[in-house]
Amino acid sequence: MKGIVLAAGKGTRMGATTLGIGGRGAAVSKPLLPTYDKPTIYYSLSSLIAAGIREILIIAAPDNVEQFRNTIGDGNELGMEISYAVQPKPRGIAEAFIIGADFIGDSDVALTFGDNIFNGHRFTETLRKSTQPNGATIFAYHVPNPQDFGVVKFDKAGQAISLEEKPVNPKSSYAVPGIYFYSPDVVDIASMVQPSDRGELEITSVNELYLRRGRLHVSVLDSDTDWFDTGNPESLHEAATFVRNYQEKTGRLLGSPEAEAYRAGFITTNTLMDHGIKLQKSDYGQSLIRLAEGKWDI
Repeated sequence: MKGIVLAAGKGTRMGATTLGIGGRGAAVSKPLLPTYDKPTIYYSLSSLIAAGIREILIIAAPDNVEQFRNTIGDGNELGMEISYAVQPKPRGIAEAFIIGADFIGDSDVALTFGDNIFNGHRFTETLRKSTQPNGATIFAYHVPNPQDFGVVKFDKAGQAISLEEKPVNPKSSYAVPGIYFYSPDVVDIASMVQPSDRGELEITSVNELYLRRGRLHVSVLDSDTDWFDTGNPESLHEAATFVRNYQEKTGRLLGSPEAEAYRAGFITTNTLMDHGIKLQKSDYGQSLIRLAEGKWDI
């Protein structure tokens, strides 16, 4: 399985932080803003690595692609292959599969967003069980504000029966969080999707096509899972507070690509130690060193 991180949004809800003085343009890409002690995109990368994915494509806006390349590199330091592509204009999430068609090839593919953060012991296990989707595997998460997301409705037997994109009057309180798993035919499916009223190729439309074909699998995430969509200043602050509290309480890093690559067996103890030494003046680096020394549970 391969992975795609879509990180091409303009970040308009972040205001001056991403758009600069007078809204002149993409000053900093939203997924490169820090969530506590690391760039937000690190959390997305870590989720894919935790699922055992070694080949990842990052899709960014033209103004920002070099920022991502300079921050993350080609994956060699993580025992991975990381490549880059550009989404010239924000034409919708589903366009990621069209842009990444050559990258996907004959492989199953996972898609996530550069500004989504997940955490949970059982969540990691759920990801690993989703890497052979046989169609589409998506998730449902109970939220107080479903109108802000794609929404899935279930029948009395717990089977998904409908999907809506940011409905004014949601049919349920179950949002579809930003991580998805698909068979290789998702490229063909995405190519069939027509632009919505917003002029975008909606990921909900892709999932609806799989639902109509009886090939959509929806797993409800339990209360052990935490999910943050850090698309505005309030949610970014909330996520940063959560990460700080988690790391101080457990002594473990949350959202560290180096730590996840080590757990996945992509890099050796010596390589992890080298990463920690290079960052040893920070708590982040010291945590990598402790992990390499076996001083906290992996």
